[in-house]
Amino acid sequence: MFKHLRKWVITRFFGHSRQRARLVSKDGRCNIEFGNVEAQSRLIFFVDIWTTVLDLKWRYKMTIFITAFLGSWFFFGLLWYAVAYIHKDLPEFHPSANHTPCVENINGLTSAFLFSLETQVTIGYGFRCVTEQCATAIFLLICQSILGVMINSFMCGAILAKISRPKKRAKTIMFSKNAVISKRGGKLCLLIRVANLRKSLLISSHIYGKLLKTTVTPEGETIILDQTNINFVVDAGNENLFFISPLTIYHIIDHHSPFFHMAAETLLQQDFELVVFLDGTVESTSATCQVRTSYVPEEVLWGYRFAPIVSKTKEGKYRVDFHNFSKTVEVETPHCAMCLYNEKDARARMKRGYDNPSFILSEVNETDDTKM
Repeated sequence: MFKHLRKWVITRFFGHSRQRARLVSKDGRCNIEFGNVEAQSRLIFFVDIWTTVLDLKWRYKMTIFITAFLGSWFFFGLLWYAVAYIHKDLPEFHPSANHTPCVENINGLTSAFLFSLETQVTIGYGFRCVTEQCATAIFLLICQSILGVMINSFMCGAILAKISRPKKRAKTIMFSKNAVISKRGGKLCLLIRVANLRKSLLISSHIYGKLLKTTVTPEGETIILDQTNINFVVDAGNENLFFISPLTIYHIIDHHSPFFHMAAETLLQQDFELVVFLDGTVESTSATCQVRTSYVPEEVLWGYRFAPIVSKTKEGKYRVDFHNFSKTVEVETPHCAMCLYNEKDARARMKRGYDNPSFILSEVNETDDTKM
């Protein structure tokens, strides 16, 4: 009891003062920045302009969206004004009565902007129109129509792709707040609970983990964020999960696990970050989706298991109570994996029999010294 009280006090009062650095936040965002990037390398982002636009935040994307249309309308408005000015179609030139302008009813910069807007968005009010008198105006009309279609396709496609990105589907995948360590099937396991909040499935789901920690090589090199594979499974394996209800995934802490040499007393002294990934295909859009979360030592509870959340109603339906999704229950658990396996080995040796080849059975003749 005092052990768990001490752990609660340390986590409650000293956990916030020693804020651990996380590479991946609880909602899956990566906490990393790039410094001293050469200016030439930054131009690479403009080569892949489609991905760059998709990765922009909504406020920047809408700014580009509005600027692209307003800028093109105003630019071609200036060109239409220049055509009318060169051809002397403006009222300040006092054209003759039989003068045929390049564009009918362009009287200034404002009317030129309105004609550019009508042309590019194909409104076609019919009041302003291009005549066959000027080849320059016809060529400019063709150029603006083609460029307008390209801007419409790119910007509308970028908005649609931004809305339909599978990143939003990842918001409906929920991981438990804490990971727990307890016995499962006679083995010491690290368990995490994950749930799908939608009734639509994630097809070909696959779950795995990475343990990030700072290590020192035998050569003396310090590797920050050294990655170690962590295999997570459910009772049916870790491939093609039937993700219709919350699942409890677990990692077996055996001799090959990086958690094997950790104990309940030394867990909070460790410096690691467990990042869990869930990959799958969205059933409705066939887009690949990845969900991420992470756990630091303060979020790993030793000697606990998750409370049950699935029940069956009288009507025969299965009910999931998300109130107990991250709720844990204290259970009896060995304080280290090595102790559990040593205990198993001792029990196995007790059941075995051992032959002593040097043992010789000698018979002893008993004599009766009592005389009748």
